[in-house]
Amino acid sequence: MQHTRPPAVAGFFYPASAAELRRDIEAFLAMAKPATNAEKVPKVLIAPHAGYVYSGPIAASAYARMAGAADSIKRVVLLGPTHRVHVNGMALPAAGQFQTPLGTIAIDQDAVAAVQQLPQVIISDEAHAQEHSLEVHLPFLQQVLGNFKLVPFAVGSASPLQVAEVLDLLWGGTETLIVISSDLSHYLPYPRACATDEFTTETILQLRPQLDHHQACGATPINGLLLAAQSRGLEPRLLDLRNSGDTAGDKSRVVGYGSFAFNERTS
Repeated sequence: MQHTRPPAVAGFFYPASAAELRRDIEAFLAMAKPATNAEKVPKVLIAPHAGYVYSGPIAASAYARMAGAADSIKRVVLLGPTHRVHVNGMALPAAGQFQTPLGTIAIDQDAVAAVQQLPQVIISDEAHAQEHSLEVHLPFLQQVLGNFKLVPFAVGSASPLQVAEVLDLLWGGTETLIVISSDLSHYLPYPRACATDEFTTETILQLRPQLDHHQACGATPINGLLLAAQSRGLEPRLLDLRNSGDTAGDKSRVVGYGSFAFNERTS
């Protein structure tokens, strides 16, 4: 019988109480600019993964784009960088489901079986046990999508081509949403952080897979996404760009946060 990966940062990065967590997410989403009726549901989101008091409003700018998508999206492919355990490649969990205060999310075992043919994909519960870069997105996803299956990758040492290969295999159709988890610059003075993050933003919007980890802690999965976006003709759009000095921190040393949406071109 497959086991459950319990929440590791509930009560730290976000509330451990289901009622409080739901209220916070609803408040963040209410403050975000709503999607217009003319907007297509994005195929890919990039959103940050810090504590909600810092990055929650910026993440909500991405997840507000998913309003009304619960009926169509049944699978989320989620990629985030590893912070605690070194991984050669991209790690999936052995766990059969992930738990948050809002309930459990089943791992898509068919997707896991399909992608394990690739040599860069490994199975490691250790890589996921304490990793926050994936976990902090799950309550937002549960709130906006309801019931869905998850394919979570803790991304370590991998090339853009290796990441893009995994994304291509799991790309799917309108039933699949891809989410890349990343913060931007770390612990720079406010003016320097703003300039750095603006340059990073232009790099992403130009689909140039050349980011380093000083620009974005999730540079590895972002670069792989940008490579895939080139070949698939995705159109990127900046949704929100702020930092901890704008939300809940002082401006002497800030962390940057950006939210982006990528849409497939209509033929």
